[in-house]
Amino acid sequence: MNTQAIPVSVTNADAPPTTEASREPILVVEADAELGGMLVEQLTADGHPTRLARTAEHAGVLAGVLPPRLVVLGELDSPRGTLDLLEAIREGAVGSHGQTASPWPPGLPVIVLSARTEQPDLLRAFEAGTDDFLPRSVGYLELRARLRALLRRSVSHQRGRSLQVGPLAIDTAAHAASLHGNRVELRRLEYELLLHLATDPQRVFSKHELLQAVWGYRSIGTTRTVDSHASRLRRKLGVAGERWIVNVWGVGYRVV
Repeated sequence: MNTQAIPVSVTNADAPPTTEASREPILVVEADAELGGMLVEQLTADGHPTRLARTAEHAGVLAGVLPPRLVVLGELDSPRGTLDLLEAIREGAVGSHGQTASPWPPGLPVIVLSARTEQPDLLRAFEAGTDDFLPRSVGYLELRARLRALLRRSVSHQRGRSLQVGPLAIDTAAHAASLHGNRVELRRLEYELLLHLATDPQRVFSKHELLQAVWGYRSIGTTRTVDSHASRLRRKLGVAGERWIVNVWGVGYRVV
């Protein structure tokens, strides 16, 4: 892939990210380790927590651990590998090892990077469900611009949703939460943490996942940021004696 050099800035580990989009986890699927690694390095330097899968099966495993907010789908080893995976993402196909549910979130934005750029190749990719199609030789800055535009549209769409976990309600349009009908006053990052946990109730999110998804950190280091925010969130939700935020020792946090 033809890439362009981008300045990499070093920031304080506890500094919040500059934009909402910079916290969105991205999954790159690319059989070529060198090209995939280069793209992951550039996206990470630009503030996007990014992981690399080199096979369709590996991509499904990573998506099941931390659902991505966007997929950059490059070349896979089999001739139809890219289109097959794209169709599986759109259809929610049953994965390997007896999975009964797709690891792919509905409406997931996908960008296809292809070495085959003839008109039929473009049409096949869009018919299979891609949101954007770019030649493999595209410059990184153009890819980044298109990626961020897709993320903005995706975030805008997500804001209209409401989440309900028993008596706990989260209004994503108003950025507000209520418990038993009573509003819970939350600071911005407390709300973001609660929203992320509530997207998959009872699943245990590791601290590393939460630092990437909510704060945009690239490494966990020794920060106690997750613990301090989770502690305040637990107190605010526990005024009626209920336990909503659970610390799974040595792993992370979940919503009951």
